[in-house]
Amino acid sequence: MKFFKHVLISVFVLFSSLALLSAQAEPVAGKDYKLVEPAQPTSSGNKIEVLEFFFYGCGHCFHLHPELTSWERKMPKDVNLVFVPTIFRSDWEPMAYTYYALEVLGQNHNLHHDLYEAWNLKNMALTNEADISAFVAKLGVDSTKFSQAYRSFGVQSKVTRSKQLTQTYNIRGTPTLIVDGKYLITGLQPAATIKVLDELIAKARKERASKR
Repeated sequence: MKFFKHVLISVFVLFSSLALLSAQAEPVAGKDYKLVEPAQPTSSGNKIEVLEFFFYGCGHCFHLHPELTSWERKMPKDVNLVFVPTIFRSDWEPMAYTYYALEVLGQNHNLHHDLYEAWNLKNMALTNEADISAFVAKLGVDSTKFSQAYRSFGVQSKVTRSKQLTQTYNIRGTPTLIVDGKYLITGLQPAATIKVLDELIAKARKERASKR
């Protein structure tokens, strides 16, 4: 009889512990993330949109970059990751033009890491078109095509959109992640950022399903 009693107690303790761990896994508003008020419409259709506001010269962005890159390779199929080059000062603007110019040329993903390394490991302050064009040319980008894209109306429009998004979401620092136009993640260590990101995506997925 005592044996069964001990078994029941052990099972109760086990389930209590699992329930506690499950409760602890839930991200906490105001601590792990902030609510975007009001929530904003997304542009990723039926997919859950994740925006990363970043700057290549940001050390915290550089530290998150490997974790986010690894996550992107295996992210759920119902998620769309969008990089938003952020402009807090005029000398940040050329990097926004660079990102979108490389996007036009289909090279933004290929050179994402190189640009992070240039700023954070090689101490290269790429703040003007001439220096940037010379740098990407060394990495195999046609400098003439790069300059044409850099100065194009399409790229200018995307930079303007980046500025608008920064204001809309009241972005105060980088990196900042926005999940489905509703949840803002910033100020966490890289591993914690990815953990909360996954949890908020799951939360957004449930909310979308409940509205169908």
